[in-house]
Amino acid sequence: MSLFPAETARLAEQIITLYRARGWMVAMAESCTGGLIAGALTDVSGSSAVVDRGFVTYTNEAKMELIGVTPVTLATYGAVSRETALQMAHGALYRSRAHVAVAVTGIAGPGGGSADKPVGLVHLAAKSRSGLILDKEMHYGDIGRDGVRLATVETALELLVEAVQTAA
Repeated sequence: MSLFPAETARLAEQIITLYRARGWMVAMAESCTGGLIAGALTDVSGSSAVVDRGFVTYTNEAKMELIGVTPVTLATYGAVSRETALQMAHGALYRSRAHVAVAVTGIAGPGGGSADKPVGLVHLAAKSRSGLILDKEMHYGDIGRDGVRLATVETALELLVEAVQTAA
């Protein structure tokens, strides 16, 4: 039995199977999910062969200090942006032993949204050592904090599946 919804658990198991078969590892840089992506993956038995590390970079300072997001990026685009998500994925990849890193940054709510960046906006990115870059901008809507966070975990896991399958 998993702590996560059935589809999330299924995706996590798929990632562990696919990445283990290649001898690949993953890393996560998480903001709005606060470690839930790592939690979903480590919920699967045998995940230690695949999960290298996770960075919970909730503040801008953590994004800069731990994974190298630049102050210029944060000042120009904001923490919740495609550019920040891409830098988060890059930083997690090159500060780990992973073959693929996934990153998420968004507004889970219930507060914190604006007209330009409403509650439910999440930017996700994945990057591989072979140079593959995937990114998504999701508008989940104001579906509640838990809803946004769990939907983000599922989308991040889908990106990790796409990354390994694209490299095939």
